[in-house]
Amino acid sequence: MTYVVSENCIKCKFTDCVDVCPVDCFREGPNFLVIDPDECIDCTLCVAECPAEAIFAEDDLPADQTHFTALNAELSKLWGVIVEKKDPPADAEEWQGVKDKLHLLER
Repeated sequence: MTYVVSENCIKCKFTDCVDVCPVDCFREGPNFLVIDPDECIDCTLCVAECPAEAIFAEDDLPADQTHFTALNAELSKLWGVIVEKKDPPADAEEWQGVKDKLHLLER
C-alpha cells in the first residue's frame, strides 16, 4: 500500500509533508504535489503534517478520490523531487477545502 496526495492539495500545495519524508518520495508540479508509489515506504509521517488533510493511504481514499492513485503514479514520473519545505502559494488558504479542483491541476 502506498500513500496518495488527493484533490485538496491542488492550488494549496503546502509542502510541510516533504520535510518529514525519509525517502524523498514527493514530486512537485506547478500547483500540486504527488507521491511516487515506487518510492513510498508507507511510513505515515506525511499524513499528520499535511495542513490540507490531502494525503491518504491508498486503501483509505474517499470513493470520489480513488482516481488520484493513478494520477500520482503518472505525474511522479514527470515531475522533479522536492525535499524541503517551501512557502505555499499566497492564496493557498483560500483554496483549502474547495471541491472539484481537478480541472485546475497544472501539469
